[in-house]
Amino acid sequence: MKILTVCGSGLGTSFMVEMNIKQILEELGVTEVEVTHSDLSSATPGDADVFFLAKDIAEGGAHLGNVVVLESIIDMEELRDKVKQVLQENGLL
Repeated sequence: MKILTVCGSGLGTSFMVEMNIKQILEELGVTEVEVTHSDLSSATPGDADVFFLAKDIAEGGAHLGNVVVLESIIDMEELRDKVKQVLQENGLL
């Protein structure tokens, strides 16, 4: 499975969320997931199975398909809960 974290510029926010997801996956012992980051204008529906976006760009990323919207990009508990939900939905947890 592949997760793509997306932000407006593809530099700071998406990279931070990528690193945090990788940390959560490591804590959970999940190794079957690839996590990368991108800017919104470069992301396409075929780039990943699931896309994590901040709420401020969620509308612009609706075309991507399976989108998980983060209310707060710095709330690790929210991110952990949403990552776990995605993993459960895909039979990885």
